Order: sequence, then structure tokens, then C-alpha cells
Amino acid sequence: METTQQDYTTQDNPLVQGIKLIGIGKHGSKPLPESLLRTILDYLKTGDIIPIQNGAFYGALMAKGPTPPEQQLLLALVPAGTAPGPDAIYDSLCADAPGHMREIGIKLLRKEFLTLEEARQLGEFLYSDLPGESYRGMAASMLRIRYETEEEYRGLIESAELSFTPGFREPVPPLQEVLLQLAEPFDGVEHSYMITPLLAQAFQQDGFRVISTVGRSSGPKLTLNALDLYEQLEGEFLNSPQQLLQEPPRFGWVLDQQILSPALDQWVDRRRLIFKRPFLATSEKVLNPAGAHILVTSVFHITYMEKMIKLADMAGFKGAIILKRGLEGTLAPSLAKASGILCAARQQDGSFITHTIDADTEALAHFRAGSDENVAPLLLEENIRLIRDFAEHGFTDNQDFNKRVNLSMALYNSGLQWVQQHWQR
Repeated sequence: METTQQDYTTQDNPLVQGIKLIGIGKHGSKPLPESLLRTILDYLKTGDIIPIQNGAFYGALMAKGPTPPEQQLLLALVPAGTAPGPDAIYDSLCADAPGHMREIGIKLLRKEFLTLEEARQLGEFLYSDLPGESYRGMAASMLRIRYETEEEYRGLIESAELSFTPGFREPVPPLQEVLLQLAEPFDGVEHSYMITPLLAQAFQQDGFRVISTVGRSSGPKLTLNALDLYEQLEGEFLNSPQQLLQEPPRFGWVLDQQILSPALDQWVDRRRLIFKRPFLATSEKVLNPAGAHILVTSVFHITYMEKMIKLADMAGFKGAIILKRGLEGTLAPSLAKASGILCAARQQDGSFITHTIDADTEALAHFRAGSDENVAPLLLEENIRLIRDFAEHGFTDNQDFNKRVNLSMALYNSGLQWVQQHWQR
């Protein structure tokens, strides 16, 4: 049955279908099928389009490089008789954006890289309340598909720091303990239990102070995330780094993006409209308003491990532990698949040395299993029960859960020992 104009929604319309197809990275995009191309052209004529989706679609198209048939989409955007070059595309697509952003916008459409200062300026605009939602969508697509440079990440991180609420602009208090920051994707999980609060509890029992960064899920997973866990566990949410001087809560402190920066949190709703994981999916995990010493985070794609070390350096961390192939990208390692951690420690000259610890070493073999439990249905209440049971007794009635928590603790403890032995504080 064909979809009619009346059937289109903010979550399902031709532009969304186009974004999902071509906004998949610089090495994987395919041409739009003729039928979808025609549908998008008809949809654009209605004028009933969401600006940020329009920007994200055209950004993805320009980043991919339009095929000859797809040139029709560019001709439909610019005034009749105008050549659809980057300048004309920008002026039609981003007409409501501030004038001072035009040069950077055209540079993005040309697939050129930004300087540090340009990236800062772009970030300040992205996190502002100024008009220009099509521009924001275009920029998010362009940055994501062509991959961000180190200078661009640094500029975006520095501009994000300017959006922090007053409590997080206060001086960071000196702590006697090493402060750890746990960070995993905010979209959480769909078919595996999360263990983050138990890691925080275990690290605190070992003498660290711990912060877990959380936020609303921007998707694509919307079932359960660390914010859901800490809300149910009545976690202590930071309003200022000064709270770290108080007696630590049972499961550590919680850094909620919505409290840290409403401007960053506003991007959750935008990201749900453009359906792809832009620059924020990586950079939001490394923001370090409390001056934490060691970042404990995860990556699903192995190629991002070295990038996370560079981002941790930009955010002021002295050490980092990065889990590879955690379940659904979280801090919970797989019991069956190849997993492990990359440890990094800053040296006196500012460089980082690294060390890898694999999860399938002989010392950790007894934690391994032939497969990982696929939890269906995944219920928040059951995840909370398992966390409470393990926190109270050191085990649960779920052997997969027990093994995973114990493997995590053994793996991360080895990493923390190595980092502290090799860093220069």
C-alpha cells in the first residue's frame, strides 16, 4: 500500500527515508532509488517539511556527492535558472541562519575542513537559540559523514563547555581521591542488562570517587539507559562539582546532561528528528566539567579507540580506559565475543602511552561463556532488581549477569592499576 501525504509523520516521511539511506557515512552511501527520488521531489513541493530534516537530508546528499539523477533535488532547491553550487544551495537552504555563519556554512557544503576558531564559532551557533534549524541539520550531516577532524572536535568541545550552567563554571574543588568518570552511549540498550551503577559502587569501594555521565536517549535505542537506572535507584545528581566534597552516594554521583547544559540536552530532540548519530554522540561522553582524572568509556567501532584517547586529552583527562565491543556499546563487556580494554596514561611531555588488556586472557577465562544472554523483553524493573541484589549480596540468580559484572570489575581494575602506575599526575 502506498503512503499518502496524510500518512507522513515527523518520524516517517520521504526526507527521513532519504536520510536513513544516504546519511550513513562517507564510505557506504548509495544512490537514491528512482521511486524515492520522485517521492522526495513531490514531498518538497508541499512545503510541509521539518527544517532540520531538510538540512540533514541536503547535507547528507552533498557529503555523499549527488549522482546525475539526484541533481534534480539540487535544482528543486535553488531558484530557477540558478546553477546549484554550494553558494546557491546555502542561500536557499539556510536563508534564516545568521549572516555571520554563511562563510562557514558554504565551507561545510564544499566538504572543506574547519579551523579551530571556525569550529568554535560553529559550535556556539549550534548550541544557541538563534534561528537556523536547516543549517543545524546540514552541519550535523556534513560533519558526521565526512568525519570530524581533531581541530573540529576541539572547537565543538570548547564551545559546548561555554554552554554549561553556572554551577559547572565554578572552580573544581581539589580532591584527595582519584576521580573517575564513567561514560557510555546515552541511547543505552535494547536487549542486554546494564551494569554501570555496580561499576561505580565497586570503584568507590576501591577508594576512587566516581561520576557517571547520563542523558536522555536521542535514539535509535529508546528502551533503557543509564539515566533510567539512576532515576530508579534514586541517584544523587550533581548541580556543581562542589558536591564532590560531600560523602559520596552508594552508586557514585550522576552527571545529567539536562542539568549540565540545557543547550546540549535540546539536541536530543533534534537528533530524534534526523535519526543519525552526529558529532555529539562521541563528544558528549568526554565533557569533563568536574575535572575528573580518568575517563572510563566504551566504543563499538574499534577505529574509534584512538580517537577517544585524543578526545579525553582535549577534555583534560590524565588517563583513559576504553572498552572495545561492549554489549550494545556500553561498559558491559561481552562474555563470548572478543573484547578488552585500551588503557592510556598521560606522560610529563603531554603525550599518552597505551596498553591493551584482552578479556580472553587465561586469568579471565573463567568469566567467559559461549554466548551472551539476549534479554527479551528487557524490563527496567528487572535490571534494577539485579543491580540491587548484586550490590547487596555480591551475586544474583542470573549467572550471565554475575559473570559479566565480575569480568568487568577484574578487567577495569587491571586497567586502573596500569594507568595509575604509568601516568604523570
